[in-house]
Amino acid sequence: MKGKYAIIAELAGTYPVTHLCDALNVNRSAYYRYMQRKAQDPDREVIEQIQTIYDQYRSIYGYRRIQVELKRQYGVKVNHKKVLRLMQEIGIRSIIRAKRPYFNTYQIAQSDGRVTANLLERNFTADKPNQKWVTDVTQFRVGEQRLYLSAIKDLYGKDIVAFHISERNDNELVLRTFDKAFKQHKDVSGLIVHSDQGFQYTSHAYHDMLPTVGAQISMSRRGNCLDNAAMESFFSHLKAEALYPYDIRSIQEAQERIEAFIHFYNEERIQLNLNKLTPMEYRRQLAA
Repeated sequence: MKGKYAIIAELAGTYPVTHLCDALNVNRSAYYRYMQRKAQDPDREVIEQIQTIYDQYRSIYGYRRIQVELKRQYGVKVNHKKVLRLMQEIGIRSIIRAKRPYFNTYQIAQSDGRVTANLLERNFTADKPNQKWVTDVTQFRVGEQRLYLSAIKDLYGKDIVAFHISERNDNELVLRTFDKAFKQHKDVSGLIVHSDQGFQYTSHAYHDMLPTVGAQISMSRRGNCLDNAAMESFFSHLKAEALYPYDIRSIQEAQERIEAFIHFYNEERIQLNLNKLTPMEYRRQLAA
């Protein structure tokens, strides 16, 4: 959104500056000082816009996403290399996710016929919504307590179609997540649902549930987290951007931050590989 000074500068060739300043309640001398500074430093306005976007998105946007937002919000076209240079000049950078080794933190059930083949084979793309979902459970420690998040991600729009948070890591956590998903998405016939071999996903209840809606079950190879990298990536962003930077003191605060981040991730966080749209913009574009 353009500032008052920028609006006046844009319209000054059409309307008198005095009238524009009066209409926008801007002091004329302050406006002329702004124009003088702008002439001395032509990047000043862009820098201010970059800082505004950086603050708006809580320091998680890097130079490529800020470049997109400059065009979306201000109509400003700037080369991504210049955005990076200006960010470096004012000393800001996005939150960097630490590279973490993949460890198996889930409980693997003994093979008793409920472990299925890997139907995805790391092909994390989809041609339409509700064609491929990935799912998993992660945990976050708050003091001596743990909070568990079960989530489902659609590989078409990269949106989180359903999630459930609990202080208990049990079958109910996963079953309630899918109950929410199927209430929102009625026609899922032919859907592939991919998970790891965690105990919830090898349970009889899980294997009885999915075929009733026409869904196929796919599983990662035993102990291979990269087979479900699309879901791992979401959890990594969630923790790095919404949980780890904060001193969270209560389960309620953690839950609120998780819920807020998922809304932000679906509705506001642009994805460069989705034509620079948010997940829900991309999904709605198909519907339109």
